[in-house]
Amino acid sequence: MKVYIYSELQKKIAKSGVGRAIYHQKKALSDCGVTLVDSAEEADVVHINTVLPNSYRLAKKLRKAGKPLVYHAHSTKEDFRNSYIGSNIVAGLFKRWIMSCYTKGDVIITPSEYSKGLLKGYGIKKDIFAISNGIDLEDYQRDEKSGREFRKKYGFSDEDKIVMSVGLLIKRKGVHDFVEIARRLPQYKFIWFGSANLKLVGREVRNAVKNAPKNLTFAGYVDKPALQAAFSGSDLFLFPTYEENEGIVVLEALAMKIPVLLRNIPVYNGWISSESAYLANDTDDFVRLTEAILEERVPSLVENGYEVVRSRSFARTGRQLAEAYERAVQICKGQAK
Repeated sequence: MKVYIYSELQKKIAKSGVGRAIYHQKKALSDCGVTLVDSAEEADVVHINTVLPNSYRLAKKLRKAGKPLVYHAHSTKEDFRNSYIGSNIVAGLFKRWIMSCYTKGDVIITPSEYSKGLLKGYGIKKDIFAISNGIDLEDYQRDEKSGREFRKKYGFSDEDKIVMSVGLLIKRKGVHDFVEIARRLPQYKFIWFGSANLKLVGREVRNAVKNAPKNLTFAGYVDKPALQAAFSGSDLFLFPTYEENEGIVVLEALAMKIPVLLRNIPVYNGWISSESAYLANDTDDFVRLTEAILEERVPSLVENGYEVVRSRSFARTGRQLAEAYERAVQICKGQAK
């Protein structure tokens, strides 16, 4: 089978979760023997990942031509909210727009059962496949040397206990809570990887970042090797996000065998439990559990967490994508009769 993976403005979205998911798709498909091509014309199936205008126009064109089409639902109304200034006001319009895009597909792929449920709740009747973005387990392994280099680069000592997080500097990611946790735990070091234009994120996040305590470093965006070094050199991955459709960075953290502390939100239901990661309900919980984990007053869960990501390997993701493509071909042929 020949597949064309389409994404609009790929260079600009490369640093985003969608950009990373597209890389994961291509790697997973290549690993399982699916042929990737460079145009819709030579493809048996087209897989669209973005919801920008050119993506919509391409989807309409492919539908008219009878080409099997898969639309990837990376975004929902729920994870669009609490991002940038005005996002909550236009969230309803955004929902209508993404529904128009997604329903152009013969089938829809989304990263989790949770996001699949949201789409069904919108009234979408298409076949929806919940397929993890996956993780390359061979590529995510702890490296003590790079961990030491990470500590040296950011001025951390061997004795420092370091709490890290990753994400855009937006309210949905819980960055304001991360600042408060750092303020309440001055005995530890905190570091956040990820950036955003602070003029666009709203006053609460902007003030939190500008008035962060001295034990918190905002490191901006870094590439994958630098992030892996941070995983290797830190003592806890704390992810206070309020809404995700899966969370690739959670898979990465679990694969790196670093203790993981998450907000207890619905997206983790069914695949992450209190046996594979620590779960917090509010800021007080995050503070209490952070201290308990770093002082080793609770048992380690890293091996259980690793078993979770083993079930979300690229091999499995590649097979599931191929199955979704086959279903799109079947549906498209059925419509053509």
